[in-house]
Amino acid sequence: MYYRRLKKSSLPNHRSSRQPGMQQTTMGTPTATFPMVSLDYSMEEKSESFIRFLGVETSYNVLPGKKGHCLVNGITMYNKAVWSPEPCTTCLCSNGRVLCDETMCHPQMCPQTVTPAGECCPVCSDTEQREPTHLLQKQLPPPQVEMDQALKKEGLEFEEDEDIKENEDREQKKKIHGPGDAGRLPSEGQSREEEDQSPGEEVKQAHQHRNPAREEEDKDEDETIRGDVFRMPSQLPVPAPPRGMPPLPSRCSLSYRTISCISADLSQIPPLTAPEITSLELIGNSITSIPDEAFNGLPNLERLDLSNNNITSSGIGPKAFKLLKKLMHLNMDGNTLVEIPSELPSTLEELKINENNLQAIDEESLSDLSQLVTLELEGNDLSETNVNPLAFQPLKSLSYLRLGRNKFRIIPQGLPASIEELYLENNQIEEITEICFNHTRNINVIVLCYNKIEENRIAPLAWINQENLESIDLSYNKLYQVPSYLPKSLLHLVLLGNRIERIPGYVFGHMKPGLEYLYLSFNKLSDDSVDRVSFYGAYHSLRELFLDHNDLKSIPPGIQEMKALHFLRLNNNKIRNILPEQICNPEEDGDSTLEHLHLENNYIKTREISSYAFSCIRSYSSIVLKPQGIK
Repeated sequence: MYYRRLKKSSLPNHRSSRQPGMQQTTMGTPTATFPMVSLDYSMEEKSESFIRFLGVETSYNVLPGKKGHCLVNGITMYNKAVWSPEPCTTCLCSNGRVLCDETMCHPQMCPQTVTPAGECCPVCSDTEQREPTHLLQKQLPPPQVEMDQALKKEGLEFEEDEDIKENEDREQKKKIHGPGDAGRLPSEGQSREEEDQSPGEEVKQAHQHRNPAREEEDKDEDETIRGDVFRMPSQLPVPAPPRGMPPLPSRCSLSYRTISCISADLSQIPPLTAPEITSLELIGNSITSIPDEAFNGLPNLERLDLSNNNITSSGIGPKAFKLLKKLMHLNMDGNTLVEIPSELPSTLEELKINENNLQAIDEESLSDLSQLVTLELEGNDLSETNVNPLAFQPLKSLSYLRLGRNKFRIIPQGLPASIEELYLENNQIEEITEICFNHTRNINVIVLCYNKIEENRIAPLAWINQENLESIDLSYNKLYQVPSYLPKSLLHLVLLGNRIERIPGYVFGHMKPGLEYLYLSFNKLSDDSVDRVSFYGAYHSLRELFLDHNDLKSIPPGIQEMKALHFLRLNNNKIRNILPEQICNPEEDGDSTLEHLHLENNYIKTREISSYAFSCIRSYSSIVLKPQGIK
């Protein structure tokens, strides 16, 4: 289940209307089944019909959480988190929005490339053949001397063509004036003999007697045409291409600044030297140790994912992470650590050590991590007996703490004042004392589902004076009635799967601006459990009310007075009839705000429903009445 914090209005003492993002889907034929919340907070079902019954794309994703988080495939991504859902795509969580971009691939300098399965960037084929050296030499630009010779040759050929054309013209004139040559002067005859010389000799003489000034001019023209653009040293060799990175291990890939070795059968961290790399993924291998020099060649790493390996605490060198001065995200989920690694970089903002064997957190375990925002330690062996009360004191920036699936019997002590979201599901917590949240004035979301809490073990002053606490999940505990002394600021209350038999009067009366979402599905509410003052204080604010899977035999009183109600679930009860005034107020002419009404799986005879029962609802398509039981 994902909890997303709702943005407060800028006006004092006012919060705009909010509702969890749930998409409506077509209703199916439901059966009364009992839901189980999975370990990642997604609702699971003992039979497939429950998902259809809910009428929503996901199930009871009812508690909004912190502003800026993103929900991706049931996983909560913190603001500014970056991940790669597939080899070709990189995504960023930015203020609640998921922004994705396709990865740009570096061009490969080889004639044949192949794209491996599961990758997006091509690599050089193993069967490629290098080009012959003489072909590469032909493609190289000529040195300056050769360029000069080529240009001169072109100039000479052009002049020869011009001289040949002039001689051909003279020959034509000679043929035309041939009969008048007898009466010419000797000088004229001599000139004619000179003209009769072969074109080849004339060209040769022309080259021998060329004007030096013209040659100099031609030279200048050549230099002007070539210019400095073409000038390069005539004797120096052509520079070789820059050397690339060392070859990656097989089944590893490079994508932009990320090296991925996912399920690559690695037994140790490969020696890599790539200062430009900022992200390293070594997920799902058989790595057991991290030596001190493991990341010496990757000084600019910002993200390191070592999840799902066999790393032990004894296998981590004392200086393994010391050189990573820019590391911000470290994931070591699914290993066999018994303690938090020492000398972690002070730049860390996110640390995940879920599903390990952590057995203690002492006062020094998290020292120097003043920039840490997210800490996840779920699925370990932690309890109040092995977690030092001063362990969290250095975490001045901590906002998001997950300690679910551990062995806590009380709320951990010494929580930092900066904490905003606290997840303690699937522990053994039995009570909430007055001092639990004394120093956590910024806390916004508390998840305590799947524990052993009873309403009489919640101290009256435990959280009633909290000014920012908007969401509480107490599902699947041992509550027999809706708890009293709830926080004044509460907007969302989730009480699924308890043993609640009663909603006390005025229990929501002190809340300001008022409760907006109340989920009481899978309890033991009956007609005697609810009266008109049960919802006092929430008539003007309730937007969603879930009373499905209870023992109600009629519509609870006060529904028609809920001015902001959009979603009402009364399905899977024992309701037999619907009176005209129970849903719509006969004294008001306007339409109801109700958009979704679920009454299926009761014992209602639909043909006997009054035509005025739903007269205030804008669209009858938003009313679900079928199927009904027979009894």
